Amino acid sequence: MQPDLENQTYIIGRQLKPEARLDIIQYLAEKEVTPTAMMDVSDGLSSELLHICKQSGLGAVIYEEKLPIHSDSKMMGMQFGLDPTACALSGGEDYELLFTIKQEDYDKLTLSEEISVIGYMQEADKGVHIITRGGNQHAITAQGWNAFK
Repeated sequence: MQPDLENQTYIIGRQLKPEARLDIIQYLAEKEVTPTAMMDVSDGLSSELLHICKQSGLGAVIYEEKLPIHSDSKMMGMQFGLDPTACALSGGEDYELLFTIKQEDYDKLTLSEEISVIGYMQEADKGVHIITRGGNQHAITAQGWNAFK
């Protein structure tokens, strides 16, 4: 099957010409916010979140409704019969940034249109979960690309 990619400038650009989010780094510096952990999302959100949790010795909760999935990405996922949330959790290569901050810096970032607060960190023994739009909680597993396997 050959997908129709005509008029899909956003999708093609994000996959073929991803750009590092230097604007976010500059924004954080301007707001005097130093992330406590940060990774680019190149192997899928779930994989990167699990890496941060493992290295930090913490767990996390993210909310499906807060995931910043572009409308073009949602439509393309549905066109392929794929759940956009599953694509965000397991896809990658767009080099968006996933980072954590100190609680006292939260108010410095909530007004930014470029930054989405998708959840919070918690004690490691509580695990790493996603809360769905329907209010269900599921453990996060990494299904993204692993270059070392």
